[in-house]
Amino acid sequence: MDTRRLGSSSIEVSAIGLGCMGMTFAYGPVDDARNLATLDRALELGVTLFDTAEIYGPWKNEELLGRALAGRREKVVLATKFAWRLGPDGSRGPLDGGRDNLRRAIEGSLQRLKTDRIDLFYQHRLDPAVPIEETVGAMAELVKEGKIRAIGLSEVGAAMNRRADEVHPIA
Repeated sequence: MDTRRLGSSSIEVSAIGLGCMGMTFAYGPVDDARNLATLDRALELGVTLFDTAEIYGPWKNEELLGRALAGRREKVVLATKFAWRLGPDGSRGPLDGGRDNLRRAIEGSLQRLKTDRIDLFYQHRLDPAVPIEETVGAMAELVKEGKIRAIGLSEVGAAMNRRADEVHPIA
């Protein structure tokens, strides 16, 4: 399968990635056996980019990927997202782009995905109450700590992306 660079990062990914949301969220009954077989087949076909989010399930999608990719972590590029403050039962609270929620999210994602790093960690929805510079600054700390390789933003316009990119390169 052809590869390409992930945005402006140095990360190489397959030209076709797999968005995993529907495996545990939003589109009907969950079938773990079928989902695991799909993930295996994607790997066989050369897919290297797998995208998920803590909100999918919540948490179930990351757990599924963690199981599916055990022993194969070095062959894939993992992308996951954060945005909402989640309760202990997975209930969705308000958007929260603050440092504390970001830290909670990354630690949980690392544990569920059974990995020591996330390749692309991005903000799923912009929190209008937290300046993008603050959120991206906190994400940049995670890059320095080696917990994430690249930062992304979802559903932001060009002006917001430029502001964020002044703090840290946005993939």
